[in-house]
Amino acid sequence: MRHLFRREWTVLWHSPWQLALVSYIPLIGVLALWWLFSAGLPRQLPVAVVDLDKSQISRMLTRQLSANAVVAPRAYANEASAIDAMRKVEVYGLVILPYQLNKDLLTSKQPTIDIRYNSQFLLVGKLLSSQLQLSLAEGLTHIGEVNLLLKGANKATVDVSLTPISNQTTALFNRNNNYVGFLVPPILIALWQLLSMLVFVNSVNAELLPQGERNYLAKDFWAKVWVKILFYSPIMLIHGGFILLWLYHYLAMPIAGSLWLLVLAQMFMLMALWLIVLFIFMLMRDSARVVSFCTALFAPAFAFMGITFPVNDMPLLAKWWRLIMPSSHYIDSHVSVVSYGVNLPQVLLQISSYWGFLLLIPLLYVLGRHAQKIPPQVPVSKSISLGVK
Repeated sequence: MRHLFRREWTVLWHSPWQLALVSYIPLIGVLALWWLFSAGLPRQLPVAVVDLDKSQISRMLTRQLSANAVVAPRAYANEASAIDAMRKVEVYGLVILPYQLNKDLLTSKQPTIDIRYNSQFLLVGKLLSSQLQLSLAEGLTHIGEVNLLLKGANKATVDVSLTPISNQTTALFNRNNNYVGFLVPPILIALWQLLSMLVFVNSVNAELLPQGERNYLAKDFWAKVWVKILFYSPIMLIHGGFILLWLYHYLAMPIAGSLWLLVLAQMFMLMALWLIVLFIFMLMRDSARVVSFCTALFAPAFAFMGITFPVNDMPLLAKWWRLIMPSSHYIDSHVSVVSYGVNLPQVLLQISSYWGFLLLIPLLYVLGRHAQKIPPQVPVSKSISLGVK
């Protein structure tokens, strides 16, 4: 084992790409992704405004949109040019103030203000949808208040008539609606899983022996696999712990539970990841295919965590795909510890969801025995013809 550890260290030291994956690439990736969301809230998102009424009320509603820190209105002459700007992603939303808006409001009619947003940008679309409706509602409420007062309504009953039921929305675990605490942790976990997969795939690919048209496993393969697990698991756990310390100590993001519970959950996540990578490696036994397949499998991990899209609304195939990803199991423990402050028994109960990955162990044993049977070399006889002059 000592010889195998020295061998693994020597291979790592002489492999610039592998050395980068376990040293500075994770740090650069973590800091770069945090920097992208460091603003906390999206601001000044461009929105096209088509004012077909050109009235005092339509200009007031445009100013109401400008007062919202999230919205940056841009005037367009007609609907066609505004839609073209949306298709070119020059703007993320569209507001059409209809013709005779002022007249319809003064005559107690119900005009329709057209609001559109690009739902391909999931979070931006949801944010704009709520903020546009909120800004326009505030302006229209003021107009409704003036109309009721002009009709002789009592000032005390105007507010009750306009908003008989008032709603208050309070984010329990994200009071400032900060996207750093909401998005960055699962994004970094997805990145950490992808990098861990690449590290382990590159390591096991080095144990392939080409033999004709097929690849076989090197001698003492399983002993080498155990050494790789013992060698790379602490390294990747250090990077996982750095993510937690960066978020919840340096950035002082709120956390209700203990960090060591998250480190425990990360350890089980890594074990499940190693099993999946080994299973794919045993099935394919081709370096390029293993890297490509694993990357395609784990690259969309963030989308399947259920953070930005509810799990219950996912298609059946997406739900099955989600169960294959260890990060989807880990994120349940992460949210429980960070938001609810659960203790060790609850975390262990959530970790038990990894039991399905244990079914890969007997399959790995069968595939391993078949892959290590290298056919004997068949001697090739060569005939040499001597020309006599």
